[in-house]
Amino acid sequence: MLSWVVRLLNLGRKTGHFSRLEPLLGHHFRHPAILQRALTHRSYVGEADEAFSECNETLELLGDAVLDLIVVEELLCRLPKANEGQLSKLKSMLVSGSALERVAARLKLGDFLLLGESEERNGGRNRASILEDVYEAVVGALYLDGGMPVAKRFVHKTVIPRLDILLRHNIDVNYKSQLLEFAQGRGFQPPLYSILRETGPDHHKEFEVEVSLSGRLVGRGAGRSKKMAEQAAAREAMAIMPRFINNIRNSANRGDYDDVDERDE
Repeated sequence: MLSWVVRLLNLGRKTGHFSRLEPLLGHHFRHPAILQRALTHRSYVGEADEAFSECNETLELLGDAVLDLIVVEELLCRLPKANEGQLSKLKSMLVSGSALERVAARLKLGDFLLLGESEERNGGRNRASILEDVYEAVVGALYLDGGMPVAKRFVHKTVIPRLDILLRHNIDVNYKSQLLEFAQGRGFQPPLYSILRETGPDHHKEFEVEVSLSGRLVGRGAGRSKKMAEQAAAREAMAIMPRFINNIRNSANRGDYDDVDERDE
């Protein structure tokens, strides 16, 4: 009896059910079989009473590569001064299994899966690893059917928003450490941070901080805490470091080194 019920449910998912998913994905598939394949778990292939032998594993592999490319490209655009280790760690936070599983659950991708009876009985529709895999397979399917622009639009809608949250809270991108390493690696004294002002009530303060390097003002930043303001100032400073080094060299050649605001040039 259970076997018949599972087959009936899967048949319902195949006949028109997938079209309900397309608005969530933001794409109408020219080749619906690609979407069906993305949603077909290997357990279904082994039990299906039909000549359908392709599960979503190869699309998952493709989607994993496409997802990595889109995320790394976005990280490089947002954080051109970050090093490889920082970018890799941020990427892993965005595309980790738990992160993708949460996105897939939010989209209710599990409701559209084609599963074998055993996997259905064992809760496969809500299994974290299966949800992670089906998200990657869907990315692969979008890429195959609509190309990179379609896949990128979907990833930017579902994964990239978390990057905004991570950066807003200065998670994993330590600009103060970057600036300190930059200074030490070139023989400068450590950066000097100074609080310019504090505004607002105690429960809702705003801090403004400036940072100097070798007597030159290189950055200003604001934040709800001293730490956040210092990070913002260091971030601005890192953005002008190539120009800073060039100005230092020119000043040394002219012999007219004075305190200066590097940000005004």
